[in-house]
Parts: sequence; C-alpha cells; structure tokens
Amino acid sequence: MLVKTLSAFLLSLLAIGCSANANEAEIRKAVEAKLGIKVESVTRSGYFGLYEIYADGNLFYTDDKVTAMLIGGDVIRSPHAMNLIDLKNNRNVTDERLRQLTAIKFSDLPLEQAIKQVKGDGKRVLATFEDPNCGYCKRLAKDLQKLENVTIYTFLLPILSEDSLKKSRQIWCSADRLKAWNDWILDGKTPGGRDNCDTTAITRNQEYARRLNITGTPTLFFADGERVPGAVPLNVLEQKLKQQK
Repeated sequence: MLVKTLSAFLLSLLAIGCSANANEAEIRKAVEAKLGIKVESVTRSGYFGLYEIYADGNLFYTDDKVTAMLIGGDVIRSPHAMNLIDLKNNRNVTDERLRQLTAIKFSDLPLEQAIKQVKGDGKRVLATFEDPNCGYCKRLAKDLQKLENVTIYTFLLPILSEDSLKKSRQIWCSADRLKAWNDWILDGKTPGGRDNCDTTAITRNQEYARRLNITGTPTLFFADGERVPGAVPLNVLEQKLKQQK
C-alpha cells in the first residue's frame, strides 16, 4: 500500500520542496503532509546526502529538499524491491536497517501459543511462524531436525488457504501437537481428528503476525530478536545459533 502511494506521489514531489537547509523535523513534517502517513524516524543515511525515512514498516530515502525519493521498500515482504546498496563494502544497507528496526525482544513472543520442541539441552532458542501448506516451511523443517541443543517454538500461521487453517486447527487439537506437526511437515501424514477444540491460539498468532507485519512463511526469530524470512540454510541457522550466549 505504501509503495503504491509513494509511486503516485513521486512525480509531484519532484516539483515541491522544503527549504535548502531542511532538518529532520522539517523533513518529517513535509513527508507526513505530502504522503499522509506517520513517519517513525528520519535519519541521515550517510549516502549521497539522502535521509532515511522509516514509516509503516518500510524504508525509503529523500534529499534534504524532499524533491525525490528512492523507494527502498520492505525487503522482508518484497525481496526484489529497490534497496540502497553500499557497493564499497557490498552491503545491503536497507536490509540491515530493516532487520534492526523490525527486531523484537524474544521474551515478548507469546510462547504459550507455539508448539515447543526441545532437542538436546535446549539452551539455544529459535522461533518460527509457519503455514502447514508452505513448501519452504517443509524444506526448513528438514534442516531444523538436524540442529542440536536447541528449543524451537513453532507458531502455526495459516495464511495460504482454508485448508491451511483446517490443518493448523487439527494439529493444535491433537493430543500430541509436536508429533502431529512433525508427522505432517516432515512425512506428509495428514493430520486427523477434530478441529473444534479451543483454537484461539491460532487466531492470536494471526493477529500477532499482522502487528509484526509478518506476511510470509516461514519467518524466523532468533534470540537477539532478529527477524529472518524464508527457508534459511542449515549453515546460516548454525551460524546464528552459535552467536547465542
């Protein structure tokens, strides 16, 4: 929604500007007035004299006169969006900043709404939001099984279809939720049994995901609160987990 709004206003912004010595407060005011959005932060990007604007879970960039914008987009939800790249150090600045700005406190996760799996001593922790019909989730599941000494919290997040919701409810209503989840996600054994128990946890997962702008599965959260989208390879999982104290 925001990207479409920015595109519509882009040409008009080329002709309308602030004073040449605009500061962050003036830029915030101008962007909010022109785009009708609430700006969370305005920061010098350190590149090309541009200012970084963070609003509605998205990053984009403007000059001090707000005459044009570089739409960074949300790389978490739109990995092919335009981004600001530091070519000297081969760094995706937009990606790094969004990971920082969208990080959470792991302790704030509603872990009682997740399926808990403890492997080994369980000292390392990882949370995933997954749709049972998500192909990438099934790929991730195979690598998760190879991890040792980790506690995995799986939040059922049916977003793909009504069948996803039905399967999520059946898994949650199972006497052994972890077994029902692994039977399905690893072995393709369709969950059976009832789906009419108290499944408010799934509804709360959906509401929580909306608040965090989680629109794709799998989405992972590590102990430091960093959000990582997609089926992360095993070596990356191990690298991230090894950083946990």
